[in-house]
Amino acid sequence: MKISIVSPVYKAENIVDELVSRVEKVMKEMKLDYELILVDDCGPDDSWSKIVSNAQRNSCVKGIKLSRNFGQHHAITAGLDASVGDWVVVMDCDLQDQPEEILNLYKKAQEGFDIVFARRANRQDSFFKRLSSAVFYKAFAYLSGVPQDGTIANFGIYSRKVIDAINSMREPMRAFSPMAKWVGFKNTAIDVNHAERFEGSTSYNWSKLINLALDISMAYSEKPLRMAVKAGITISVLAFVFAIYNVVAYFLGWIHIMGYASLIISIWFFSGLIILSLGVVGLYIGKIFDSVKDRPLYIIDKTI
Repeated sequence: MKISIVSPVYKAENIVDELVSRVEKVMKEMKLDYELILVDDCGPDDSWSKIVSNAQRNSCVKGIKLSRNFGQHHAITAGLDASVGDWVVVMDCDLQDQPEEILNLYKKAQEGFDIVFARRANRQDSFFKRLSSAVFYKAFAYLSGVPQDGTIANFGIYSRKVIDAINSMREPMRAFSPMAKWVGFKNTAIDVNHAERFEGSTSYNWSKLINLALDISMAYSEKPLRMAVKAGITISVLAFVFAIYNVVAYFLGWIHIMGYASLIISIWFFSGLIILSLGVVGLYIGKIFDSVKDRPLYIIDKTI
């Protein structure tokens, strides 16, 4: 039995040593063969040198350095592709996902589950992070039409057949947690302790979260297109009713001078609706364009 632990690394130069040390301790207690795959997503610091030094000291540590910053979920994909374990743990490198919880996840998986998600019962995040995360999951749930649990992220343990199924999905819009839920299989979730960040702050801001929500929603749902169609139909019906009202009002002598304001408002409103609808269609076409190019999901610079 072998466990692969995959962790994308970004701006974690002062965290890598602690992460490796705690994983080593946990795996010694579990008495299982393991590999720790650290994927350097080309952050602005020197995380790679820390990965190299740990890999030279511990043969269970493997390092992958990407050629540029591809993003967290593409880095996870690189780690999953390189993993060989019967079970795979995916966790962030900031130590908010605590390595000590791997034992609990593994024990629960042995009850017959292919996926055991880690549920962050008490999130140790800033108010901004909790708020932005809540908005993200609400927007994602609405746009995708799939219920989302904001307490569950990437952290969890996954059987080999789950990882093989995820690895077979090569679309460029990557989001590990929704992909893990989409493939199905028997799954559950357990509460885990969620720690404060070991160092630094999150790299996700409002802009990145909004872009991620749009990307994932368009990758997993056509609801934005349906929303545009429904909005068009609704406004067309209202416009027809308003037109009938104006005709009746004219013949009844209620209108003596046609209003300039109503004309301008109508032009701006319908123009905005048309541009919005075209924008939604354009985003989908853009995603199709990215897919048909069939470029690699990531490029590896070096490994150790």
